[in-house]
Amino acid sequence: MLGKKFATRLNSFSSNWSNKKNITIIDLINRAATVKGLTDVDLNYPDHTENNFKHTLNCIQDNGLKINGFAMRYYNNNKFKLGAFTNPDKKIRQEAIDLTKRGIDTAREANCNLMTLWLGQDGFDYSFQSDYKALWQSEIEGIREVTDHDQECNISIEYKPDEPRAFSLLPNLSTTLLAISQIESDNIGVTLDFAHLLYANELPAYSAAMVSSFSKLFGVHLNDAYSKRDDGLMVGSVHYQATVEFLYQISKDNYNGTIYFDTFPNVTDLNPIKECEINISTVKQILKIVSILLEDNTLSESMKQQDPLKSQQIFKEALNNLNEW
Repeated sequence: MLGKKFATRLNSFSSNWSNKKNITIIDLINRAATVKGLTDVDLNYPDHTENNFKHTLNCIQDNGLKINGFAMRYYNNNKFKLGAFTNPDKKIRQEAIDLTKRGIDTAREANCNLMTLWLGQDGFDYSFQSDYKALWQSEIEGIREVTDHDQECNISIEYKPDEPRAFSLLPNLSTTLLAISQIESDNIGVTLDFAHLLYANELPAYSAAMVSSFSKLFGVHLNDAYSKRDDGLMVGSVHYQATVEFLYQISKDNYNGTIYFDTFPNVTDLNPIKECEINISTVKQILKIVSILLEDNTLSESMKQQDPLKSQQIFKEALNNLNEW
C-alpha cells in the first residue's frame, strides 16, 4: 500500500544546526531517525560510503531505519564536469561507468536493489560544442553497460532539464523513455521528481501515466516548486491539486514503493525534522483524498467524458469530505 514507506534526503539534516563544522553521515542519520513516521533513508554514492561504511549501516539499522536506495553522484570529481558517460575522453567515460558499477556492488552489499542515476553532467552548453548523435550513443552504451552489470539491481533514471549543464541529454519524459527503449534492459526504469517535472513543463500525473505505460516506475521524489527551477519546497506547498492527481495516478497504477522527500530546508535553514514531518503529514492527508477519489466511480466516468466541470466538483467534494473520512 502506498504511504507505508517514507524516505528523505539525508543532506537536508545539516540544516538548522548550531555547529555545522565536521557534521558526519552518522550525525545526519541520528537526526533523521527522530522524524516521526520516517522509515527509510537514501544514500549517495560515493559521498555517504567513504568512511567506515559498515558503521554507517549499523547506525541505520540501530535507529530502526532501512535503506530505500542509492543515488550516484558524479559532481565531486572534476574529471566528469564535461560529462560522465558522455565525456569526450573514453577513459574518463569508462571511469564513470566503473564508479557506477562499484556503487551498485556497494548497494547490493547493503541489501539494496535500487540505484538512481541523475546524469546532470551529461549534456552540452554551446552550439557546435558536441556531436549530438555521438553523445547519445555514448549515453546509451554507458547506461546499458551499467544495467548489465547486475540484473538484480534496478537502475532508475531521474531526468531534469538542466543543471549543472545548460542542456541535459536526458531532459524530459519523452527523451528518457526513448533512451530506455533503446537500452532494452529489464532492470531499467524511471524516478519521477515532482519539481523536475514542473521544471520540464510537464503535468506530473501525465508523466506518471506514460511511465506506467511504457517503462517502470522505480522511484518517486516528492517536493514542490514554482516551475522555473528545482526549488525543493515542501510537498503540496505550491501545486497541491497537481500533487493529489499525481499520487492518484501512481496509486491507480499500483505503485507501492517508497515516497522520498527531495526537499531543501537547508536553503533557508529551516528545521529539517519539522519540515520532514510536515511532508509526511501532508502526504498522508493527500492519500486520504486519493482513497476517496479512487472509490468514487463518478470521477472515472467524468474523466471518460473529459468533463472538467464534473471532475473539479468531485475533487472539491473529496476535500470537504476529508474530515468525515
